[in-house]
Amino acid sequence: MKIIFAQGNPGQTYDHTRHNVGFLVLNQLAASTNLKWSEKTKFKAQIAETVIAEQKVILVKPTTFYNETGISARQLADFYNIDVSTDFLAVHDDLALPFGTIRTRRQGSDAGNNGIKSLNSHLGEDYHRIRIGIWNKLRDQTDDADFVLSRFSKEELEQLEKTVLPHVIDQIEQFCSAKLEITSHKI
Repeated sequence: MKIIFAQGNPGQTYDHTRHNVGFLVLNQLAASTNLKWSEKTKFKAQIAETVIAEQKVILVKPTTFYNETGISARQLADFYNIDVSTDFLAVHDDLALPFGTIRTRRQGSDAGNNGIKSLNSHLGEDYHRIRIGIWNKLRDQTDDADFVLSRFSKEELEQLEKTVLPHVIDQIEQFCSAKLEITSHKI
């Protein structure tokens, strides 16, 4: 069994914000396979279940706020008794990567990302990640917190939907097949 865990903030206020790019990925994956999200308060998350590469897969959008997502992740990992080093994948934004860059990692520090800091404090650093670059030139003119909570431009959303999100979904499928390569791609 695999857990695909998206970083993001709950509620319509945060729809299509840079911090919620992980939610956009899982929403597109769920929509493409007609999955329905269900609220699971014991996990502090919305989940959808599917099968990918003959593996049971739990898609997770935590209902905690971004900086506290480790609480939800720990509850899920304990309940399903998974080995986070092989069966847990976090999908999140990365402020340091240019928009459209996708980087996969096996483990690592939080690099200043408070959501990853929360995951690391609850799970340790040994789990897979797909980092999606959100940086653009406006980032240098804006406070980090304001930038990550800003919405993608129309052009960025089009690029996300046409190229970036499908590529990330392909990476998720590779993870479920135990074939995920540690790479960096500019889409």
